[in-house]
Amino acid sequence: MGSLGVTFYMFLVGLEMDLTPIRKMGKTASRVAIAGIIFPGCVGMILYQLVRNERPDAPKEGGFFWAIALTVTSFSDLARILSKLKLMSTDLGKMAMTSAVLTDFVSWILLVATVAIVNGHGNFLRIIPTLIFMVICWFVIRPIIFWMIKRINAGREESSMEVQYNEKHVGFILTGVLLCGLVTELCGVHPMFGAFMFGLMIPSSEVGIKIMDKIEDFVVGILLPPVFLVAGLRTNVAFIAAGFRYSLVATVMVVASLIKILSTLLVCLYSKCSFRDSLALGVLMNTKGVIAIIVLHEGRNVKGFDQQTYTWMVIAMLIMTGLVGPVVSFTHKSARHLKHYHRMNLERSKPDTELRVLACLHSSRNLAGLINLLHLSNATRKSPIVVFAVYLVELTGRASAMLIFHDKSNMNDIAGCGNSSRERLEAEHIVHAFESLQNDNRAIAVYPLTAVSPFSTMHEDVRNFAIDKNVAVILLPYHKKPNGIGGWVDESLEHKKVSQHLLANAPCSIAILVDRGLTRHLPLDFEHDSIREIRVAMLFFEGADDREALAYAWRMGGNPGVALTVVRFVPGKDMLETVVDDAEAEAEAEAEAEANFNDDPEAFSAMFEKDKKKMLDDDYINEFRFRTMHDQSIAYMEKPVNSGDELVSTIKSAYNDFDLYIVGRGYDTKSPLTSGLCDWNEFPEIGLIGDTLISVDSLTSASVLVMQQSAPKATPRPPLVSKNNISCVSKKTVSMDAPRFSNQPFVNHQITHDYL
Repeated sequence: MGSLGVTFYMFLVGLEMDLTPIRKMGKTASRVAIAGIIFPGCVGMILYQLVRNERPDAPKEGGFFWAIALTVTSFSDLARILSKLKLMSTDLGKMAMTSAVLTDFVSWILLVATVAIVNGHGNFLRIIPTLIFMVICWFVIRPIIFWMIKRINAGREESSMEVQYNEKHVGFILTGVLLCGLVTELCGVHPMFGAFMFGLMIPSSEVGIKIMDKIEDFVVGILLPPVFLVAGLRTNVAFIAAGFRYSLVATVMVVASLIKILSTLLVCLYSKCSFRDSLALGVLMNTKGVIAIIVLHEGRNVKGFDQQTYTWMVIAMLIMTGLVGPVVSFTHKSARHLKHYHRMNLERSKPDTELRVLACLHSSRNLAGLINLLHLSNATRKSPIVVFAVYLVELTGRASAMLIFHDKSNMNDIAGCGNSSRERLEAEHIVHAFESLQNDNRAIAVYPLTAVSPFSTMHEDVRNFAIDKNVAVILLPYHKKPNGIGGWVDESLEHKKVSQHLLANAPCSIAILVDRGLTRHLPLDFEHDSIREIRVAMLFFEGADDREALAYAWRMGGNPGVALTVVRFVPGKDMLETVVDDAEAEAEAEAEAEANFNDDPEAFSAMFEKDKKKMLDDDYINEFRFRTMHDQSIAYMEKPVNSGDELVSTIKSAYNDFDLYIVGRGYDTKSPLTSGLCDWNEFPEIGLIGDTLISVDSLTSASVLVMQQSAPKATPRPPLVSKNNISCVSKKTVSMDAPRFSNQPFVNHQITHDYL
């Protein structure tokens, strides 16, 4: 059973491995792979020779197996570690995976040659049959398999059916595994080499995923454990140093554990990589896992070394693999990347700078709204927009988490990530749509990608990618869709959870688009179509989220096809009279807090933050009014309201004739202007105002863009809660002063306030 388990496991390893990256390897990755083969291999031979000097009767062939065991990097185990640490999409993860593919491939060729020569008692000619079989597999059988799969796909496309591989196809593949294993055994090597070769020949497609689904759990859970049982029985720790000097044992195990780390570290430093990345890459390339145990197991089977030296290497392999996760996790904590990143948002960005947007899509239904919003976002030569369009696909067909990003040149590879042809076709459609966006406006640079990840960690992958690419705004589609009777239903609960996690842990600003037909309002050509402008309203209340929403609206207002109206809601006469009664009490409380600063610094800090937020709002509004006062397509007005009910009625009556609303989410806003609205809030992801604008009794069918600004410090936001758990702030508990205005006259900006 153990031999059968190793055979099918190696078939799965070959099925998982893609040799395509080898052709696109960079210089650094090539150097890392070559150094990881040469130096550990030579050191392994030298270490074993030191052992033979102490014990001349040790098998001389053991040095080859030691060399290969130190050389190999377990590709599948490395992929799982990178996915767990959220490093798969980083440059470090990509370099590690690319180098591991080449290292593993060369290591297996060396192992095939070594086993054939050892079984042939030193006869090098015994390797020739195996080499001939490998050539036949790659240049004859592999093209036949590709042709058969292509015919199946073509037949399904002609009948407009999704490709479905049945049990006959799977049975044919599994029979091929056994036949290839039998042939390699007749050639004088272990059947696992034939199975590994056959796995490499299967293309990254749905048939491979079907096989993974069918047999992976059975192979890993049932067939493979006996191999580890035998490996454990052969490992005798009690006699690890019997007959040897302890210094020799310690030297062998320490050097064996560190040689690959040191060789990779030196090569990376030579290639001008940072010490942190060099060390992390060296540790990652030292991942041994199941593959190294199989190498040692095979070496022991052919009597390449005795039990004691076998024990040394098994323990060394366990030490190497055990160090990978903790060391890399320590050197690459995500919090360190946030040190200079947490201030990425639109409010703090300079006007004429590049805007980097991460647009997330769950399906092609999200496509039109997001693209049209980017059309409206006023990309110019002075202020271009870089769009990372990421198609988020749930990972299926693998027992472990994987994250793979595909560029537009290899979108077909998505089928190899555990997904159907539907996802592949949607990915192609998304790529073509964003390419058209880039062709329409040369100031927009688009990088379409596909992220394949489980829903449980998808938000972390998006977050880490945003950090790596210095993104200022993550653009999300709303996870609900209209139910046809004026209400909303969840399109996917998993999509909802992804959005909630991103809102709670966003490293930058978040924009959620509720698309209710933005496409039909767009003119065909902004530069030449003067028949109709897009009417955009920005509703401002208070807080960082509203300032971020104003920043996006401000940018959009520079578009010649956009007519922007900014409405700032301010406390009305009745509300001001209500809070005036508490003004003296509040002033006394502030004076007392300032006097007792040493005794109660938190109260003084809260008072300071309140004043600071009000000052930031006023300053940003004044700057906006000053810089846009001569722009006839931008209007500014102030509207006093006295309660949340009056606010809703005002929006419905006076501001219901727009194509797009831009509002802040206002998760931390405690304003009497919105008092009572929390009783109606059903959708906390889009805030009180966003919820009001898309409610059943709303008179408008305009789209809504909800903005949330990144936190000033990289601290998680509070979790989203339902309307029953939202703490409302009464208009009697929070005072509201009239906003401060400068004396600068503003052309075409209407100011309406009934309390002056």
